[in-house]
Amino acid sequence: MNAVLAAWNAAGEAEALEAMLACCGATRWAKAMVALRPVAGVIELSTAADREWSRMGESDWLEAFACHPRIGERKGATASAKSAAWSRQEQGSAENAAERVLAELAEGNTEYEQRFGFTYIVCATGKSADEMLAILRRRLKNDRIAELREAAEQQRQILQIRLGKWLVE
Repeated sequence: MNAVLAAWNAAGEAEALEAMLACCGATRWAKAMVALRPVAGVIELSTAADREWSRMGESDWLEAFACHPRIGERKGATASAKSAAWSRQEQGSAENAAERVLAELAEGNTEYEQRFGFTYIVCATGKSADEMLAILRRRLKNDRIAELREAAEQQRQILQIRLGKWLVE
């Protein structure tokens, strides 16, 4: 068994919860994951994470989204230190983006938040700032229900990536 997973299985509830909240800021999801312990292996953890995420609703999604910084910014409103560090890493391509792209991302972030009422969230890993901007522009055409679902799927992808990072630390 993975050593990090074994330690998490044996950890106290508060420590186990903190680890899950770094992967996804939805408290109900994190508590559900902690309640599943002991988890037998990495595949079981990943499968359980998706299953529990599929049980979440709008308030859970919004809580998770609030933990992410705007693309091109440093820290989400309610992000843990670990989550903020992972966000910086995931959005690393935005740091070297052209000023024009950063300005358009900032403008798009504002428009997105006004339109949908939450932070634009995209699985930024492996995407350039230009790609994230193009995705933002496309998603601004969605209605709120479609966008909530898209953002929730992006969050699911992010939480799976973060579970992987956590398991190798």
